[in-house]
Amino acid sequence: MATMAECRTALDELSDSLASADGDVRGAAALNRSLSCHITDLDATFTGRLENGRIALLDTHEGPPRDKAEIRLAMTGDDLVALVGGELGFAKAWASGRVRLEAGFRDLLKLRALL
Repeated sequence: MATMAECRTALDELSDSLASADGDVRGAAALNRSLSCHITDLDATFTGRLENGRIALLDTHEGPPRDKAEIRLAMTGDDLVALVGGELGFAKAWASGRVRLEAGFRDLLKLRALL
């Protein structure tokens, strides 16, 4: 099972990947939205913002998200690490229910480039 530190590192790596992306992925990452990532097996939530093509993490707390972020992710720590490491495809994980993504309709349309 992935640790909190490994999950934080994976989110930092994801932020770096988004920042260096180009084309449709860069456009999808250019949103300015609040973000939460609930790590279900650790029952912990990372919160922050997706802005300027990066994820800026602001807080970590125990339990599910306290506030409703504009973009909400939920998954196990192992799945987060596997997604960022390229061992698990986002579309497959999302379609199978291993990863939950909730956002407004317009944001989902933009984020589909990440799938």
